This record gives sequence, structure tokens and C-alpha cells, in this order.
Amino acid sequence: MADIKQQIFQELSSLEEAAARLRGTAIHAGKQTDLEVAILSEQVRTLRDKNARATQMINESISILEKLKK
Repeated sequence: MADIKQQIFQELSSLEEAAARLRGTAIHAGKQTDLEVAILSEQVRTLRDKNARATQMINESISILEKLKK
């Protein structure tokens, strides 16, 4: 009977350790995901700015070409 109790306590201890490791992994994954989202958001913002500048330059180029065409 004592052996069975000891085995149950060992199993519970192992489960507690596994749960603690999983919690740590989940917390780390959440932080990493937040960082990735922040990086991607910044990259999208930068690309939108570059796209707006490129559009402006293209429009200016078209305007200049139209003036030269006349």
C-alpha cells in the first residue's frame, strides 16, 4: 500500500513539473508572438510609407512627361 502511495506522489510530482514547463513555454511563446507582431507591424508601416513616396514620384514623373509632350 505504501508503495502505491509513493508511486502516486511521484506521478503527481512529475505532472506538476510538466505543467510548470508547459506554462513557461506558453508564456515565452506569447512574448515571442507579441514581438513578431510588433516587428511585422513596423515593416508594414515602412512599406506603406515607401509605397506612398513611390506613388508620388510616379505621379510627378507622369506630370513632367505630359508637360514635355506638349
